[in-house]
Amino acid sequence: MLHCPDLSLPVAERSHGRASVAIDRRAGRNRLTDLAQRGSGKAFLPRVAGDVPQVVFLNTSGGLTDGDRIAYDLQVGPGASVQSTTQTAERAYAGRGAPARAEVNITVGAGATVDWLPQETILFEDAWLDRETRVTLAPDAACLMAEAVVLGRRAMGEAPRAARLTDRRMVLREGRPLWAEAIRITPDWLHRASSPALLGQARAFAVIALIAPGAETAVSRLRAVPVLAGATVAVSGWDGRCILRLAASDGWPMKIQMARMVRTLGRCVPRVWQVTGDET
Repeated sequence: MLHCPDLSLPVAERSHGRASVAIDRRAGRNRLTDLAQRGSGKAFLPRVAGDVPQVVFLNTSGGLTDGDRIAYDLQVGPGASVQSTTQTAERAYAGRGAPARAEVNITVGAGATVDWLPQETILFEDAWLDRETRVTLAPDAACLMAEAVVLGRRAMGEAPRAARLTDRRMVLREGRPLWAEAIRITPDWLHRASSPALLGQARAFAVIALIAPGAETAVSRLRAVPVLAGATVAVSGWDGRCILRLAASDGWPMKIQMARMVRTLGRCVPRVWQVTGDET
């Protein structure tokens, strides 16, 4: 008996990509020692002032939909310092019933420092994104990481009601978890998102985590930073961890507020964020 294929839906091409970068400290300088790129995953190092390089990752497919795969790997050698980000916001587009997958793996050597400051993720209607970020630290290494999510584009009148996001983040030191969290957004969650116990009137939210010896001492500085109208900020710190959570009416005020916090922690804001000036 012959079986005919289902031709009701065209077979769509899917994007797969991976970009891997290694930075080591050699002869008193941070140096690129390895770069590998495959498919839609790309990385480049723009010229910057100072000795701390910026690694900018890029998904050339322009966004993620069901079946797409993207992965970024960053290895920071002992004593090195690196700031890494993404060239633009990651866009999770509507799919046909399967998740897109994103993976970030960062390894930080002894005495090294990494800033992982990707631009925001925008969820569109019917999007489904499964993402995992893992940072592995040597005993005295440090990291600053940020993740931000925007629910649709407010200027376009978008308010997703059927989007899905599973976002897992973990920072480990010598195999032991120092900080871990998982976020799960579903259509049911979006239906209740306006509850005061969830987002209220906010459409964007972010977390900034500083994991380093003495990180808890940054709490008072962050709490003293002026907060934009329409944004709310909460900060806590303990035992080498400082965690800041932020919600805002839209992506732009969220990004400005995040930039203020990053500067307060003594870091430069990545140039590709396009947030200039003091903004205070």
